Amino acid sequence: MKQKKGFTLRQVCGENVIVGEGLEAINFGKLISLNESAAFLWKQATELGEFTPQQLADALQQEYEVSDEQAQTDVNRIVKEWQKVGIVEE
Repeated sequence: MKQKKGFTLRQVCGENVIVGEGLEAINFGKLISLNESAAFLWKQATELGEFTPQQLADALQQEYEVSDEQAQTDVNRIVKEWQKVGIVEE
């Protein structure tokens, strides 16, 4: 799984948002607002390039000291949302 080109995490008025930039995102007329932990996961995915939900769950668990089960649940939820809005692909 990987992020689609042209989507960047930005700080806008103190909020973490993913915005579409460039030709790849020309039809993307949305801002995706992320809370702190979701922004952390987006940054981890960016650093990894290609990633698995398990890699993100491991990183979340280490950063926030949450249970494995909670990390898996949270990561699966956010990755499904990213797929739904078209900012990640397999």
